[in-house]
Amino acid sequence: MAVRAVRGAVQLERDEAGHMEEQVGALLTAVLERNGLTTDDLISIWFTATPDLHSDFPAAAARKLGVVDVPLICAQELDIEGAMPRVVRILAHIESDKPRSAINHVYLGAAAALRKDIAQ
Repeated sequence: MAVRAVRGAVQLERDEAGHMEEQVGALLTAVLERNGLTTDDLISIWFTATPDLHSDFPAAAARKLGVVDVPLICAQELDIEGAMPRVVRILAHIESDKPRSAINHVYLGAAAALRKDIAQ
């Protein structure tokens, strides 16, 4: 079994805790479904949020989805002029027999513009 990394992002419409929970939950669900994963396949998840997001920790959405025994960490994304606002990104480390080329990275909604080269 190999260790692989899965990337993803979602842009929030507004900085509200309930909205963040909904959107980050949708992102994590899509990452799991599109890669045929369960929470048992997760090793850890890094979350970053742009500096304009203050309402909640993105990792809280994962806990509410039942990801309770996986190490999670949140960090602030770099504050780059002209960058897309209100974005939560993830980097999930997983156990998988899939080759890197078969990993589906998930960029939802407007966040697909961030990585047109790998967005699924």
